[in-house]
Amino acid sequence: MATPISEQTKTDALKIAKSIQKPGQLKEQTKLISQGIEKGIAEYKKQQKTKSREADKSRKQALKAKQRADAEHIEEIVEENKGSRFMTYLPWGLLFISWIAAAGLYLKQ
Repeated sequence: MATPISEQTKTDALKIAKSIQKPGQLKEQTKLISQGIEKGIAEYKKQQKTKSREADKSRKQALKAKQRADAEHIEEIVEENKGSRFMTYLPWGLLFISWIAAAGLYLKQ
């Protein structure tokens, strides 16, 4: 499947071919050189597009992996904090019990 080559690429290739043209070189030879340069530019662009696509795919996979790791970390923290609710009420409960004991001792006298 041949991809169409843009006019800009063709113009650039022709400029390059003319800039390296040797004295006595025929127009047909210059045109063939220009076509070779066009193909080279097209192949380079295709390779860069593939590299870009792969890099984007890798970036997205890394981002998904990080999000999964963050979600697992949050779940671990939530699981750890479920048991600590008791620890939140413990000091207040002990304080309340000590007040009741103090009041009981005071009333007993």
